[in-house]
Amino acid sequence: MCLGVPGKVVEILEPSRWAVVEIPGVRRRVGTALVGEVRLGEYLMIHAGYAIEKLDAEQAAQSLELWEAMAGAGDPGQV
Repeated sequence: MCLGVPGKVVEILEPSRWAVVEIPGVRRRVGTALVGEVRLGEYLMIHAGYAIEKLDAEQAAQSLELWEAMAGAGDPGQV
């Protein structure tokens, strides 16, 4: 099973096969060779330090909602 996290491109590094993405509250450098050219503001699905898929804003929002729900699932304060 593969687990990916959505991130928003906030910086493109030289050479252009690398970018910095923001995953809620965290910035990470990721490889982009598998998805081709990326642009600032695009959303990418990240797995093991590499972008594996481009996402539109709606797909990214849905995925982030799922992540937030999973993160809260183990919190005794959540209902």
